[in-house]
Amino acid sequence: MSRYPVELLDFSSLSTIPIAARGGKVRMEHMAAAPEQGLTLSGWLDRLPKLLAAESLREIVAALYRARANGRAMLWGIGGHVVKCGLAPVIVDLMERGYVSALAMNGAASIHDFEIGVAGQTSEDVEAVLPDGRFGSAEETGREMNQAIVLAQAKGIGMGEALGERLSEAANPAFAPACLLLQAWRRQIPVTVHVAVGTDTPHTHPEASGAAIGAATHHDFRLFGALVRGLNDGGIYLNVGSAVVLPEVFLKAVSAVRNLGFPLADFTTANFDFLQHYRPRMNVVERPHAESGGKGHSITGHHEILIPLLAAILADLDV
Repeated sequence: MSRYPVELLDFSSLSTIPIAARGGKVRMEHMAAAPEQGLTLSGWLDRLPKLLAAESLREIVAALYRARANGRAMLWGIGGHVVKCGLAPVIVDLMERGYVSALAMNGAASIHDFEIGVAGQTSEDVEAVLPDGRFGSAEETGREMNQAIVLAQAKGIGMGEALGERLSEAANPAFAPACLLLQAWRRQIPVTVHVAVGTDTPHTHPEASGAAIGAATHHDFRLFGALVRGLNDGGIYLNVGSAVVLPEVFLKAVSAVRNLGFPLADFTTANFDFLQHYRPRMNVVERPHAESGGKGHSITGHHEILIPLLAAILADLDV
């Protein structure tokens, strides 16, 4: 006998319906197929469940393939971790095969990529050098990047173009193949760099010029807006590893393009990251498609696995 003075619900009169009448969101046609020996990656993709992230990956691959075929924009926004994961050779190969029409970087990505180009190494041990103030004090990085940025202001070009041009002279030939800024510059693929003053180590260098940094990154924001305009009717924007800066820049560019009266609808967006943060979810995956068609996707996982996987699937489709 229960101590509680509450009469239990009587379920004897509850109405039921047949499963066939109820329906279900998961059906046999959505099921995965078992792998086979010698399976290609495109075949592996076909055998994934027709559900959730597997379906998103399938749609992202299809969107990139269609965008290339139809001459639509394929914009890649990359954060610093993407470069630190050693993915530059994969992205350079995607450039070479026509799956990258432009790159957007936050400041961290440009720094790590520049250091790879000139020194073949990057990503200092912050805990080891912060106590005595050596963090961010690499002479070559600060000097070469800031000189290029000052020259960018004088020439009326953007930060991404100026850094690529500087690397055409300063990069070590042994490391140049893994330098995105340089490889994009050589192919005339636009690179835009979007910085917040004070977030990047070169801003503390004696040669840093706030006026030049502001002018160069604002030039790149205007260039990025022109590139975003090209997403209309079948383009794709991929945000890979930037949780704050690039999602904010992308949303403002989308709004500016529409404010100026240009059509911007029916495109694809995707956010790749090992954590799904608020700004990429809202500013990349959801908000840009409000009342304008298109679709956004979120793929969660490690960049060093997901991006080579995506590239390998695309390469398999090209065979």
